[in-house]
Amino acid sequence: MSARLLEVAANSVASALAAQAGGAGRVELCGALELGGLTPSQATIAMVRERLRIPLYVLIRPRAGDFLYDDDECEAMRRDIETCVALGCDGVVLGVLDADGDVDMERCYGLIAAAGHLGVTFHRAFDLMRDPRRALGDVIALGCERVLTSGGQASALEGASLIRELVAQAGDRIAIMPGAGVTAANLASLADATGAREFHASAKRQLASGMRHRPPRLADMQGGELRSDEEQVRALVQALQAIE
Repeated sequence: MSARLLEVAANSVASALAAQAGGAGRVELCGALELGGLTPSQATIAMVRERLRIPLYVLIRPRAGDFLYDDDECEAMRRDIETCVALGCDGVVLGVLDADGDVDMERCYGLIAAAGHLGVTFHRAFDLMRDPRRALGDVIALGCERVLTSGGQASALEGASLIRELVAQAGDRIAIMPGAGVTAANLASLADATGAREFHASAKRQLASGMRHRPPRLADMQGGELRSDEEQVRALVQALQAIE
């Protein structure tokens, strides 16, 4: 049986290093967490790859919104994946749907082919599938390593019953990784309810802004950054290790 593992969604170099320092087993690097995550810049990927000792997976998502992508968007994703290959990343995180809520097999195959030897996680586009059990079979056929899912609900704890069904259906063919609302306080309950062994969290907090000059009319542009917090990551890892 595989060891339990915490993956942290990190939105910057600082977040990735905090995840590593807190004991995370893997980083999913992204930008714009407030939009659900987008592909980070090439410079950010390169800097994180240079400084991270744990596995690095990169989110491949060209825009916010749905996961129905046209040819130009898929070309942009393919090029981003090629960048990840060239920079020595360990894997990519992707997902493309068709208009009926099924896996777009043709487009996903093309992206996965571009990834070559890199590992592939199918991201939370999975939660928008019309038939998650059928979709899991499609994702397995694509050759993905894991599925990130909240069980089709706002949080993984709310979707725990479906996640448990998916874990049973997956067997040892693919990992089912709960994500969304995962905290140190609910991790043990989530593990018990789902039977999953990999978990995904951002473990983030909002930092206070260091700006002294703050024009009052533009207050919405002056908040501090969101950053993964080393202590939250450590608490999650400790909660995971305490599960019998």
